[in-house]
Amino acid sequence: MSTFLWVIFPYICLAIFVVGHVWRYRYDKFGWTTRSSQLYESKLLRIGSPLFHFGILGVVVGHFLGLVVPMSLTERLGVSQELYHFVALAGGIPAGVAALVGLAILVYRRRTVGPVFSATTVNDKVMYLVLAAVIVLGIWNTIAGSMLNLGIAGDHYNYREGVSPWFRSIFWFQPDPQLMAGAPLGFQLHAVLAFVLFAMWPFTRLVHVFSAPLGYFVRPYIVYRSRDDRPGASPGTRPQKRGWEKVG
Repeated sequence: MSTFLWVIFPYICLAIFVVGHVWRYRYDKFGWTTRSSQLYESKLLRIGSPLFHFGILGVVVGHFLGLVVPMSLTERLGVSQELYHFVALAGGIPAGVAALVGLAILVYRRRTVGPVFSATTVNDKVMYLVLAAVIVLGIWNTIAGSMLNLGIAGDHYNYREGVSPWFRSIFWFQPDPQLMAGAPLGFQLHAVLAFVLFAMWPFTRLVHVFSAPLGYFVRPYIVYRSRDDRPGASPGTRPQKRGWEKVG
């Protein structure tokens, strides 16, 4: 079971993540959208959407620093464990709470506004549940992990010596299941549900994360032509004139 959970299962989810996006883009290109519902309701959207998106952005930055950046690097930079976990609490908790509150507002909006609820797929409903569970567990792990590491409560455990090396080892194709087998249950559940979310990603509205409108910077200008309202002129036409037109 340990080998399946911490070696085989992550690769299955990552394979679905990659292949699923390729399949979705090739066979459902016109469905690659958030299915915007701003037309139906905008008051709650203006509150929930910024809270959720900025909160998630902070969560992503925190995960990058905690999982990708090795502990040895921060130590060489003079960042102590106490300072690191204090920053993790000070930055991670507000970001996680903002994302969770924003998600709650968006889900409430989808459930109470009829047209918005009708545009929500079953996949998206399940995705919201998994995403909420991942965020809640992440907040709990940030609090509990920092308290354990600082010796405030429970036995000492530093996820940067267990969870983080395991996560990086996946991408080096040398995963060590023992690193996760010794982690507290909260970290294990968070990791499993996070990979479940990755597997669900291509089949939900989360695909819009990869739809940044970069083409806006290179697309040509849109040319507008005015209609000639003079008597006798054909709609949508304008007589051609040489030189400058008379002003007034």
